[in-house]
Amino acid sequence: MRLLLITIVTWLALSGIFIPLLLALGLVSSLLVVWLVRRADRKDGDPIVFSMHLWRLPGYFLWLAVEVVKSNIDVARCILSPNLSIAPAIRWLPAKQRTELGRVLYANSITLTPGTLSIDLDDGAVEVHAVDEAALELLASGEMADRICALEKDAKR
Repeated sequence: MRLLLITIVTWLALSGIFIPLLLALGLVSSLLVVWLVRRADRKDGDPIVFSMHLWRLPGYFLWLAVEVVKSNIDVARCILSPNLSIAPAIRWLPAKQRTELGRVLYANSITLTPGTLSIDLDDGAVEVHAVDEAALELLASGEMADRICALEKDAKR
C-alpha cells in the first residue's frame, strides 16, 4: 500500500495534469508498477525495502539539481575551451551506503551528474568513468555519498 501511495504521488507530481482520463491512466500505471514489483519480489525472494527518510528526499534532490547545473557548466567549459582539456579517467569509489537502495541511488546520482557515469556497482564500490580526474576527486571527497547515507534509515547490511 505504501508503494502504491508513493507511485501515485510521484505520478501526480510529475504529471501536473489533472483531467479524468489522465488520472485514470496514472492510477492504472501505478497499479501495474506495484503489481510488477510484488511479482518480482515473489520470483526472486528478495523484496525491495524502501528504507529512506522520505522527508529528507526533497532537500537531497534540490542539492543534486544544483550539482547537476554546476557540473554541466564545468563540462561545457571543458568542451568549449580551445585547448580541450579532457582527460577521461576510471576509478572505483567506495559505496558506503548501508542498503542496496542507497547504493543504487548513489550510482544513479553519479550518472545523472554530467561528466560522470556509473559503470559497475558491487556490494561496496561503484566504478565511475569521468571526463577528467577533477570530477573523480570531487566524488571521492564523499559529499554525495554522505548525503545519501543521511537519507537512509538505520538498516543492517
